[in-house]
Amino acid sequence: MVNRRSLAIALAALLCFVAGSARADTTTSLAPASGDGTFVQVYGARIHYVEAGSGPVVILLHGLADDVGVWKATLEALSRRYRVIALDQIGFGKSDKPLLSYRVETFVDFLDGFVLALKIDRASFVGNSLGGWVAAAYALAYPERVDRLALVDSAGYAALRRSLGPDMFNALHLRSRADFRRLAPLTFYDRRFYQDDPGDSLLAERVKIGDGYTIDRFLDSMARGEDVLDHRLRRLRRPTLIVWGRDDGLIPLSFGRRFQRDIAGSKLVVIDKCGHMPQVECAQDLDGALLRFLDGGDVVR
Repeated sequence: MVNRRSLAIALAALLCFVAGSARADTTTSLAPASGDGTFVQVYGARIHYVEAGSGPVVILLHGLADDVGVWKATLEALSRRYRVIALDQIGFGKSDKPLLSYRVETFVDFLDGFVLALKIDRASFVGNSLGGWVAAAYALAYPERVDRLALVDSAGYAALRRSLGPDMFNALHLRSRADFRRLAPLTFYDRRFYQDDPGDSLLAERVKIGDGYTIDRFLDSMARGEDVLDHRLRRLRRPTLIVWGRDDGLIPLSFGRRFQRDIAGSKLVVIDKCGHMPQVECAQDLDGALLRFLDGGDVVR
């Protein structure tokens, strides 16, 4: 049986699919308020991150209503050969949650400030869902700072908003137990992640985290069609891996195939019996593909 904490982390992450030229003016590291990790200031906001390992830098980007917790297995696996950093993006997790009009460009600006604050010259970026959208947008804005790019069940196309339909899109706000119940079966292939009614515990988790304003503002931006990747991806000239769960009910595999067509030279790896969040549901398969890609080997087996 999947334990309740793993379930809470995983279902909190189900939102991550929907979902810059400024510079940070400080590199001050701050002690964490509680728990593991470190804080750094970016534009006056505290950004929380965890890291492990040494070597070339790999940065992991979560999605909407998510945090560093969903990268636990990947952080451990990749850190054996790389310096791996997972951050709570601005507005989520333990990072500050200023009242901004959040959009993808907001996350790109704060990601750039974070990279500069940590004095990282170049890194590879791995993003799931909204995190993939942010990673791709960052690579387009700052190609000189990107080594390799991995998009995992990524958002970013305008057609996603239409494919969701109004009811499913509204459920992404996670305002009620019914929203969790509606989204969970589309997120996971393995029913153990949602066979016990998660509504009460996950609604309480959202109240505790307090990222509702960030979610609402970002979904407003998505509804307006801002910062979509359509017609921009052909400019990407970085080695790119696309990983998709074959049974993703939120962002179908057809979007993964579109990314492969639009990004020159990209490779697509499809994981069978896996849903929207391979880093939670199929971590061993995902991490193996990522390591082969980062090492410069053949990712398709």
